[in-house]
Amino acid sequence: MSDNRFGERLHALRTGAGISQERLAQRAGISVRALSNMERGRTRGPRQRTVEALVAALGADGVVGHELEDAARSGRPRAVGGTGPGSSAGTRPGAGSAAEHGLALPRDLCDFTARGPALAGLRVLADHLDPARPPVAVICGQPGLGKTAFAVHAAHTLAPSFPDGQYAVDLRGMDPKPTPPREVLARLLYALGVADTAVPAATDERSGLLRSVLRERRVLLLLDNAADEDQVRPLLPGHGACLTLVTSRRSLAGLEAVHRTELALLRREEAVELLTRVIGLERVERETQAARDLAELCGYLPLAMRIAAQRLASRPSETLAKLVTQLTAHGDRLDTLQAGSLQIRSAFTLSYRQLSPAARTVFRRASLACGPDFSPTTAALLADVPPRQAARCLERLTDAGLLQPHSTADRYRFHDLLRLFAAEQLAEDDDPIQIADAQDRAAHWILRRATAAALRFDADHHQDAPDGDPDLATAPTDREQARIWLEAERPQWLAALGQAQTAGRHQQVIDAAEAMHWFSDVTAHWDLWAEVFQRAADSARALGSRRDEAVHLNYLAWAYNFCLHDYPAALAAAQAALAAAYEAADQLQVGWALGYAAGALRRLGRTDESIVRLREAAAHLRNHTDAQVRLAELAILNTLGQHLRYANRPDEALVIHRRSEALCLAGVPGVPHDLVASFLAQTRHNLGSDLMALGQWGQAESPLRAALAHWEAGRMPAWSEPVRLDLGITLRHLNRHHEARATLTTAHRTLIGLNNPRRREAADELCQVTAGSGIADQPIG
Repeated sequence: MSDNRFGERLHALRTGAGISQERLAQRAGISVRALSNMERGRTRGPRQRTVEALVAALGADGVVGHELEDAARSGRPRAVGGTGPGSSAGTRPGAGSAAEHGLALPRDLCDFTARGPALAGLRVLADHLDPARPPVAVICGQPGLGKTAFAVHAAHTLAPSFPDGQYAVDLRGMDPKPTPPREVLARLLYALGVADTAVPAATDERSGLLRSVLRERRVLLLLDNAADEDQVRPLLPGHGACLTLVTSRRSLAGLEAVHRTELALLRREEAVELLTRVIGLERVERETQAARDLAELCGYLPLAMRIAAQRLASRPSETLAKLVTQLTAHGDRLDTLQAGSLQIRSAFTLSYRQLSPAARTVFRRASLACGPDFSPTTAALLADVPPRQAARCLERLTDAGLLQPHSTADRYRFHDLLRLFAAEQLAEDDDPIQIADAQDRAAHWILRRATAAALRFDADHHQDAPDGDPDLATAPTDREQARIWLEAERPQWLAALGQAQTAGRHQQVIDAAEAMHWFSDVTAHWDLWAEVFQRAADSARALGSRRDEAVHLNYLAWAYNFCLHDYPAALAAAQAALAAAYEAADQLQVGWALGYAAGALRRLGRTDESIVRLREAAAHLRNHTDAQVRLAELAILNTLGQHLRYANRPDEALVIHRRSEALCLAGVPGVPHDLVASFLAQTRHNLGSDLMALGQWGQAESPLRAALAHWEAGRMPAWSEPVRLDLGITLRHLNRHHEARATLTTAHRTLIGLNNPRRREAADELCQVTAGSGIADQPIG
């Protein structure tokens, strides 16, 4: 007799009824692949309920049904008993049937939401699995992502593809003593129909027996809450049409040849959908903004959203806005996120308790870091441990799902709720004096590095390694590395500046801000410079240094003029700098103060007053030979020409800027070429703008392109993009519409990112070139 009795009979019945595999599979509620496997003999003994579904879908009578069930029963593997692999003597009555075994799947959630792509990935595994290599899907990630809920939902969804049963075991990986593999194996074998007396004593033998039993069965295993790889490996099938789902808070990175299902945070609309399914559409529609705010306060974490939703469901008269208000109080957020036995804090505590003492310390202290992410160096400083130990702890925290690593940089970040939990543990476990010492130690180190890195952008320092870095072995070695470090650590060194000022280290604050001066030119689009230079001015005042106060008040006026575009504040800072400079008898700072005041006045619409200030500034600087004074004079002349142009006197402006260009080309003794080149680029931008104002578009293009090339090479978008805008305008007037559109598109996009006031002008110009050229729907060449 054929060993595929069931498959052959099923195929004959289906083709005799004129039904396709797709139609029969749909009627019976199973996958086409599962049906195909039955007919081809790859699945020889489906479960009774699958047979009954097929008989009903075929419209067959009772006799045919009994015939098919007999064929299926003969094809099912016999449970291994005490008398040998083929014997049924040790089989328990009814063992292994889905209705009777003790490892049935947990209840699925009727309001399960999202995870469509992840579920689709598992469906592909189930539909295309190779019995020679039964797939294993690992579902891991931070606490609260809903790993178990997803795995249970997936198991229920995929159940029709596994007619020989679905089995779920909680491995209790977060318990102090997770369930040993030996015990899990016994439970699985009993559920699969192996008699108690037939289960071997040794773990390896039990593992081998499990593989033998599963070889001819189409089974889904759910191994939930795994502790580590060693607990999971003995439980995995070796052959057979099986799918194993493993959930764990740890990454299980050492588990070989597995499919990894990455669960992300919910998107906002998915979080609101989950809320809607739990509390109803009517309540959510009444408070749509509160629903979105609630999702954000829950950090789009599924467990947090579930808790908030369940809490609201149990209080039908309570508004969403009330819960939002309660959650907004950060100190109480973890307390508020509980509904009965569901508590977000409990979920985090389980993972925290699994850590070593050193990893716990790093976790707690890392909550002191500023900004969205932090480096291993910052974590080491705050935890007062060696960098290598901190790096190892951060990897363990990542493996435990308590931190998320950056995709490309060696940096880490908290989920918002985990940061609150870490800060809570810090307050409970760490002495306030130790915390203050850690913050001060980290701030001192970070500010020293920030100062040394910023000096790379000072033309007098960048060729040689600046002094003062706290660790030369890891210090940035050039401008590019310095830029990367200063950008990545921006929140840290800004906070360190405030920490130093609070600690009374005023000279360190002044030195750091002075070092930042040239770097601020590179990053004029940052809005933090007002805080940096305000702190330095305050520290100078605390030390009684009127000259330093004048210097940093001038820098502050620059920041308000060029970074924040707050012109009244810029004028006030420049006036204060002027008073301090006169008192200190510093003509250079007098000139700068007059120049920054003039810039603010012009932007406030007081152009005539600005020109008077600029001429006064030039007079103060004219008779001094110091190199820094010459640079200041160049800046003042450039600005004076600008203001003349704004006053509709472009011919006078052109004369001023030609003079500035000649001074730059002649060079300034004692000033590095790179610095003079920057002044020359500013001058050429002005020359191009003057020529534009005079309608000499053909002559304007060359100086604008030269200026743009300089700022682009220096990666200084705050300077390059206004030039690019003017170049685009020039090209439009030259009727080179494709070039103009491409140039203006880039300028517009970048000026928006910089929050530059000229972004509106760029939008208008782009509309004009698009409307006037007839190329609206053509690609940019």
